[in-house]
Amino acid sequence: MYQVNRHSLSHFIPLRGHKYHLREWGNPHSTLPPVVLAHGWMDVAASWQFMVESFSSKFFEQRRILAADWRGYGLTEGPITDSYWMPDYLGDLDALLNEVCPDQAIDLVGHSMGGNVVMLYSGARPARIRRLVNLEGFGMSATQASQAPGRLCQWLDELQALKKGELELKPYPDAASVANRLMKTNKRLTQDKAEWLATHWAKPNAKGEWRILGDAAHKVVNPYLYRVDEAVETYKRITAPTLMVEASDNAMNQWWKGKFTLEEFHERLKVVSDLKIVTLDDAGHMLHHDQSEALAKLLEDFLA
Repeated sequence: MYQVNRHSLSHFIPLRGHKYHLREWGNPHSTLPPVVLAHGWMDVAASWQFMVESFSSKFFEQRRILAADWRGYGLTEGPITDSYWMPDYLGDLDALLNEVCPDQAIDLVGHSMGGNVVMLYSGARPARIRRLVNLEGFGMSATQASQAPGRLCQWLDELQALKKGELELKPYPDAASVANRLMKTNKRLTQDKAEWLATHWAKPNAKGEWRILGDAAHKVVNPYLYRVDEAVETYKRITAPTLMVEASDNAMNQWWKGKFTLEEFHERLKVVSDLKIVTLDDAGHMLHHDQSEALAKLLEDFLA
């Protein structure tokens, strides 16, 4: 199994009715801006381990590095719900920063869903962010008002499906099966990393079944439409130098089948005043697993 050289410390912090799990690496006494990492959908904070291991000794020893499990993921605990809302992630992030680094501007990094969160947060709280990094967080396709009734109907239907147990996540007989699932999804993920990640991405229940540490309610669609105009207006308020990192494998083609393209997303990004877009070679959507060393170097240089 993967050998961890830089172990994280776990903290549990009460935030907005939840007991948030926070991982911390690096120098807890650093006066430099903390590096805050925001994971993606159906992922956990431990997913950043491989990238953290790849930082240079100098960077690691000088910086405080923080990553939380979002509500409904990992070891974070909270009240039972049947819906998760994007604004709540911003509220949780704001509460977390006010708790753990209230008087510091931060370097903020987000992957996938986390990338969408950090972009919106950086527009809402521009003075809070010194540097911003978005890893494969593309937002959503444009919508029309005419889609609203259908979206509401879909939300109601999925709430009923969740109640009936129809959206439950598949259990696995053992950790090895979880590792195989991770490698099936990501062909570049090596066996040792998959085995290590499996023990943080899932846990056995009382029956001995391994369950993914993600609430099935995350599969319920949001009832509101994604408004591109609102997102772009929020992006306009970002003042931090921003790095957009994309994988050489274009996940947009796979997900959206032409309904939303990388070119459309780049058009939205034109309103960000200080922006650099970089493509990471030989990487898929989980680029912090696929090219952890190259990504770590890229971030070190940008966050220097």
